[in-house]
Amino acid sequence: MSDAEDVRRIALSLPDTTEKIAWSMPTFRVAGKMFATLPEEETSMAVRCPKVERDELVLAEPGKFWIAEHEAQFAWVRVRLAALEDEVELRDILADSWRQAAPSRLLDAHPELGLPATE
Repeated sequence: MSDAEDVRRIALSLPDTTEKIAWSMPTFRVAGKMFATLPEEETSMAVRCPKVERDELVLAEPGKFWIAEHEAQFAWVRVRLAALEDEVELRDILADSWRQAAPSRLLDAHPELGLPATE
């Protein structure tokens, strides 16, 4: 089962990522742009996700993904850490969110992380 320390370790392993407290919670940023947060007593995380994909995820796996009311207008989704299958799934979700926030110079420098998802 994944926890906040796994999120922190994996997020900080991604290129040019820093951790910063904002809104009284840990946030993770690539080149200064936020791509993940650890709200709700760090039992879940919020990550970037194109709205169409986000809505599909929530419908397909409501026990794992949901949309916080105050984030509904933004391209973010919440993920219940205890519901993740394994660390590979956690890493994939964080890497996808990182790609969406990373500047092209980092995407070009790290092709092993793949291409960003499109909205």
